Amino acid sequence: MRHKTSAGLLMYRHRERELEVFIAHPGGPFFAHSAVDCWSIPKGEVEPGESLLETAMREFKEEVGLDPKPPYLDLGSVRQRGGKVVYGWGFEGDWDESQPIESSLFELEWPTGSGKMAKFPEVDQAGFFPLDHARRRLKMAQHAFLDRLLDRLSQVPQSK
Repeated sequence: MRHKTSAGLLMYRHRERELEVFIAHPGGPFFAHSAVDCWSIPKGEVEPGESLLETAMREFKEEVGLDPKPPYLDLGSVRQRGGKVVYGWGFEGDWDESQPIESSLFELEWPTGSGKMAKFPEVDQAGFFPLDHARRRLKMAQHAFLDRLLDRLSQVPQSK
């Protein structure tokens, strides 16, 4: 069985001397009542001819409607429970929380077996969270991205 490959971005900021990360909750009916172990970095599947980083930037824009800005910190990859490999990059950015996210839509037969197609946003919620809060929400395999981000930031001189 061939596993899929995705790439995504983990936006971060410093707020009142605390590191916060921007993560997203999947839209659609399957995760509507889930709050833990289902949030993710905004990510998506690699298209033919597209680099991993190009995919990550495109998917970030499609899923949350924000334009990511370099420089990007390579956070490596993780293998999720279902076998999907996700590559991640961190970048410093911000978001006006008074503005809604703008997510692309996907189509799904809902209710299952009904023959009726419904459209759902790829992401229905997103936001910045301190690391301890993000860990409670984020898929377990993606916790490694948080650890690697902390490691990379400890190696980069901070601007004042």
